[in-house]
Amino acid sequence: MHILFIGYGKTSQRVAKHLFEQGHHISTISRSEKTDCYATHYTQDIQQLDLTVLPPVEMVYVLLAPAQSGIEAYQQTYLDSVEPIVHALKAHPVQRIIIVSSTRVYGENAGERIDDESPIQPADEQGQILRKMELLWQAHYPKQSVIVRPTGIYGTSIVRLTKLAEQTATYPAIHFSNRIHIDDLAKFLARLVNLSKVEKSYLITNNTPLPMHEILLWFQQQLNLPHLKLLSEQHTGKQIYATRLGDTGFQFDHLICFNDYAAALLVHSNEK
Repeated sequence: MHILFIGYGKTSQRVAKHLFEQGHHISTISRSEKTDCYATHYTQDIQQLDLTVLPPVEMVYVLLAPAQSGIEAYQQTYLDSVEPIVHALKAHPVQRIIIVSSTRVYGENAGERIDDESPIQPADEQGQILRKMELLWQAHYPKQSVIVRPTGIYGTSIVRLTKLAEQTATYPAIHFSNRIHIDDLAKFLARLVNLSKVEKSYLITNNTPLPMHEILLWFQQQLNLPHLKLLSEQHTGKQIYATRLGDTGFQFDHLICFNDYAAALLVHSNEK
């Protein structure tokens, strides 16, 4: 099968490796040159996408990320890209198109439970842009599109968390955080190629919501840093559960994030 990746970052590269090892032909589109051996790479601007030189594409992954977090960058990356991609794919026999979105489309922020059946009610403009993008893809590809909404992706670096642990003396509330290891995310995305029946959307998370202050406190304990003080028992954030994953037969390799963090800390200390 010929599989096209539009956007080729750390997650896409891992998915491509899985699919390459299964014998699929991989092509990629990205803004910068890539050198890995899994794919044929094309450097293009998505707004002016030209796929006429590619062999017929049967499966598409869209994994885009804005260079900045502002509204304009979200608009350009997620929403303004849909029409050029759809236009470029018209000549290709696309059987399935997998669009990676975000749990930002869920606007809850008081510790509520969210799962695959929860209503989607964005609370900010970035979330609204992501939701518009999802609906636009579903309008263009009502039978082929699959929306995947990962929670916070971890597994590439602990630098940000260690810095937060060093800098945090107090934490304002019990803020629930949700995560998925990048390798589990990639394995699930690759699995979607082989499923004969798929849902219109999937949450992907390790189903273990954790208060952020507990994660930082764990790092402080491991690094022998002063322990933070929790200022309020108020709940913020959301507790996210991937309730459709079980039907796909997917099995997690990384359920307990602290095991991964401990391994990363060990590597970090050995490198010093």
